Amino acid sequence: MREHDQYTEYEAGFDHADDLGWHAKKAKKSRARGDDDVAPVRRGRLTEEAKDRLTQMREDAAAADVPEDGDRWSTWGEADQGPKPHPGWLVTDLSAVDRELGIVKTGKEADVFLLERAMPGTDRSCLLAAKRYRSNDHRLFHRDAGYLEGRRMRRSREMRAMTNRSAFGRNLIAERWAVAEFAALTTLWRLGAPVPYPVQRDGTELLLEFVGADGAAAPRLAQLRPDPEELLDLWRQLLDALGLMASAGLAHGDLSAFNLMVHDGRLVVIDLPQVVDLAANPRGPEFLERDVRNVAGWFTARGLAPELAEPHEVTAMLLDVAGLG
Repeated sequence: MREHDQYTEYEAGFDHADDLGWHAKKAKKSRARGDDDVAPVRRGRLTEEAKDRLTQMREDAAAADVPEDGDRWSTWGEADQGPKPHPGWLVTDLSAVDRELGIVKTGKEADVFLLERAMPGTDRSCLLAAKRYRSNDHRLFHRDAGYLEGRRMRRSREMRAMTNRSAFGRNLIAERWAVAEFAALTTLWRLGAPVPYPVQRDGTELLLEFVGADGAAAPRLAQLRPDPEELLDLWRQLLDALGLMASAGLAHGDLSAFNLMVHDGRLVVIDLPQVVDLAANPRGPEFLERDVRNVAGWFTARGLAPELAEPHEVTAMLLDVAGLG
């Protein structure tokens, strides 16, 4: 980085960074010639006036790029896009606008917002869940060390930053979680697993299929009290979903009745940032068994026959599906 790139304005009164760079170069040459009477270039913080001017410039630039009937233009063109063929309900026009309708869920690592993507002047629109992982200003994944095993970065600088949890490292971790969840959802969607369609990923923001109706999210499994017949059906759906995940070599990593939704009688697996590669992660089988024990305990506590949900047997079956039995 050139010397003057680090500063925009400073207290000595130069109006632009280019002026600062010119004077800095001139002073450097003069000092090299031995001109002792050349005053050194002063460096300092932005003046309050400069700060206000910079803030106003940013606000004006942002306002100029905001569509009239939305909060932003569609980010579809700049993002990593979901698997093809794209669903018919999805609006993929670059001239579409996104409008936030409210918050769906807050969490320790990410918040989920309800987003409408619509084409102005038409009745074409779709509802999306915008999952936004928090930046380094927030607490990130206090239990992430075990999950990060097997997700090695190629650059040693990035690995050190993640290990030391610097601001840069925490941002990297947040993006790695988003990348991991998007990749897992893409893989599982292609296999036909019951997961939300992964629309796109842009940095630490994921846009996903909204699971619900009329802007109301479908309930979590933990909120339901299914009758015996419904309970058995949901357990069988869950075994099928876990089997598909295992066939891809994956375990959820943090599965519970709170990470499962039920929409029109269909079980949907959500919240997969901590997805575990069963082969690459040395603790993979351990995470899988914990997932199974968590959900099996919920089902048996509500009346499912224990012999149908014996954790050790189910885990062994899934590891066999994954080729690790």
